[in-house]
Amino acid sequence: MNIVTLPPSSAPPVERLLTIADVAVLPSDLPTGDVKYELDDGRLVVMAPPGDMHASGQALILAALVVQGQVPGHGVARGDVGVILRRNPDRLVGPDAVFIANRSLPLRHSSEGYLEIIPDLVVEIRSKNDTQPRIDRKVGEYLNAGVVVVWVLDPDTRTVTICRQGEQPQRLSAEDTLKVPDLIPGFQVAVAALFDA
Repeated sequence: MNIVTLPPSSAPPVERLLTIADVAVLPSDLPTGDVKYELDDGRLVVMAPPGDMHASGQALILAALVVQGQVPGHGVARGDVGVILRRNPDRLVGPDAVFIANRSLPLRHSSEGYLEIIPDLVVEIRSKNDTQPRIDRKVGEYLNAGVVVVWVLDPDTRTVTICRQGEQPQRLSAEDTLKVPDLIPGFQVAVAALFDA
């Protein structure tokens, strides 16, 4: 009996990139609790559920966007929605809140129900596991995709950083008021109020 031994393969294993359709069928709850996903150019990112301070900030900023932006008819607000930044490879993100101004409507959805429209305003709330390079990269991706303004809320420092393409980030403290007159006329919320609940 002859035994044939094959030489070890020098080729690296082929990585299979996931698509938005793959993510859409993943479970949102596991035996250990709720789970959220993002796609980073086809690579699955599993996100832990947010803590209470994160959830509080999200509820407060989303309420302000709805009451001062959506209800008066300046556009539509969404929270915890999947947004497709690009395809092939797929980049799916789940910002904490978004606002789409009337000038960008109507909404466009993928067959999986995610937004295919780039929001005008994106809100990210810094979680305990977020590193500054990760946040900076995500903000850069939003701005490069066409988002007009990104707000990064930081519950630890009680600050909001405003990021726009081609401008230096502006950091607001608890004594400041958050405004966005080019997207939501009349919108204003005290930064301190976003962290007091």
